[in-house]
Amino acid sequence: MICQVCGQRHQEEREFCSRCQSKLLVISGPAGPFDEPDPGETVGMDEHLLERVSVLEEIVKRSAETLKTLLEALNRQEKNGFVVQTGVLALKDLLERKGVLVEEELLDLWESRVDVHMAATEKRERFLERRERMVAGFTGERRERFQSLLGEAEFSFYALDPEKAARTLEEAWKLDRGNAELAFFLGESAFNEGETARAATLLHHVLARDPHHFEALVYCGVMENEAGRAAKAVELLKRAIAIKPDAFLPYFALGALYATSGQLARAEVLLKKALLIEENAQTASLLGTIAYERGRLPEAIDHLQRTVRLDPTDEEALYLLGLSYLDRGWTQKAADQFRAALELNPNRIEYQAASSLLAPAGLKGLPKVRGEAAKWVKRAEAVASREPLKALELFRKALATDPDNPTLLISYALVCSAAGRMAEAVAATKRVLAKEQGEMVAAAAYTTLLEALRSEGKFREGDRIAAEMLTAVKSNYARSIACFQRATALAEMGEKLDEALSLADQALQLSPREMRHFPLAAKGWVHYKRKEFDRAVECLRRAAELGETPTGLTHLGLAHLAVGDSRAARTAFSRAKRRGSSRSARRGGLETKMLEQIRRNLHLTEKLEKGKRTRLR
Repeated sequence: MICQVCGQRHQEEREFCSRCQSKLLVISGPAGPFDEPDPGETVGMDEHLLERVSVLEEIVKRSAETLKTLLEALNRQEKNGFVVQTGVLALKDLLERKGVLVEEELLDLWESRVDVHMAATEKRERFLERRERMVAGFTGERRERFQSLLGEAEFSFYALDPEKAARTLEEAWKLDRGNAELAFFLGESAFNEGETARAATLLHHVLARDPHHFEALVYCGVMENEAGRAAKAVELLKRAIAIKPDAFLPYFALGALYATSGQLARAEVLLKKALLIEENAQTASLLGTIAYERGRLPEAIDHLQRTVRLDPTDEEALYLLGLSYLDRGWTQKAADQFRAALELNPNRIEYQAASSLLAPAGLKGLPKVRGEAAKWVKRAEAVASREPLKALELFRKALATDPDNPTLLISYALVCSAAGRMAEAVAATKRVLAKEQGEMVAAAAYTTLLEALRSEGKFREGDRIAAEMLTAVKSNYARSIACFQRATALAEMGEKLDEALSLADQALQLSPREMRHFPLAAKGWVHYKRKEFDRAVECLRRAAELGETPTGLTHLGLAHLAVGDSRAARTAFSRAKRRGSSRSARRGGLETKMLEQIRRNLHLTEKLEKGKRTRLR
């Protein structure tokens, strides 16, 4: 018996392919005697066509009836959904009038829950796609128990409890350590959750059982690169290319790997092959970055324009496109790109910079974290600036042992902000503020919340929280933070600019010397919004001299453009790029893009392969 997917030969009694785990189907039997039909019994062409038309009419009729039934069911579902939504909104309005909840908190929590449920649903779909292959690859002795555990895991996935499902699958894997498909599913899950060490162990186990496992080769190649073993990573990705030479993913991964190591010529060749296979924003962005760094501005502009067309939310591509326009002397186009980048992510924060805002002593000035939680926090803080997703996992483990520790919650919120998990950051800080705290803790929680809201572009809510903070804190340091946060929020909204300027001046008077660049930058941005560009340049330049931030330097560049000094603007934007994209940060940014693209494309690969197997059957 020959597998109709990969061509592997098997004994007749096998049910699944030993190589690709596809179900074996008998598509032809032994040849038998063939009797010539009686010429007198042949069916005429007209009668044959009439019969075919009748069959087609019946199929169309049944399809129309089925479609009508589906439309009726869809209309009923839409009506029911409208009724449920109206009831939920009515309940929200009632609770809001009674002061039980705040709309923003409800929406943030709702969004967070939706993300969690969507992630659980995606894991369930991935499991269901592979379950049949897990059963087919079983080589242990307790087959019934193995299948029972897979059933329990499926039930847990449907119950939106992926943690319990993962524990059940771990138990199933203990029954069959040689099951490559189950090991791959567990390794892929660990990879997506940031547990790279465990993912590497599981996926290398997969390759030991099946050296030609395409997805495992790609994952392992990426993780070997993260571990600093570039030669091994290149070897694995080249093996993946040899297995599927027409696949987008290994070319993209290997090209990104060469880009992170500075081998731009090699990276460019591979990424161009990837772009020919699949038009992709991440690939075009990397090619634009390489062309810019190699001094080929027209090619860089072409790739970056394609990137922005495919993904208008790519902030880095917008910023680099602005620099490219500026180098060509197109100042108005450059300013438009920089403003668009700021609107997408108005004030992106970094973990270390945000930590320094909390108090004169930073996080160290807050109450200590002790016990087992302290061990997790120490490990998380060591990687927070370069691997925020990994730090998040470590902070969650710390919170599991000490869930109400305010210092732990504030640190967790900062990392959430740096990783772009704004809903989680807001929820964590509001948990701290919901309880009676000392002024230092309250000030730190308010500051973290304001930074999260500002980086998300929620300026109106930020203005409200900053006003609330002014009434809740007494120290000059905390009040200066509330004042310049309010000034920045009002400037971004373009409202009450006179009041914003007064708040920025008040923040300058209250702020200690080492933190004066924050209110100075806020005052400069207010002047920019008031179209007082000379004053804006002066304030923003002084702020940059005291302490550079990527956002402050970008504001300074825009102010220089507004007064017509393109050379000074180019210098400011270049400093902002170097400040926000040092070599290590750029490397991390490229790896983040690579990992995200790998997650997306491996899921797509699975669906395409499944569709191919279905068509072949």
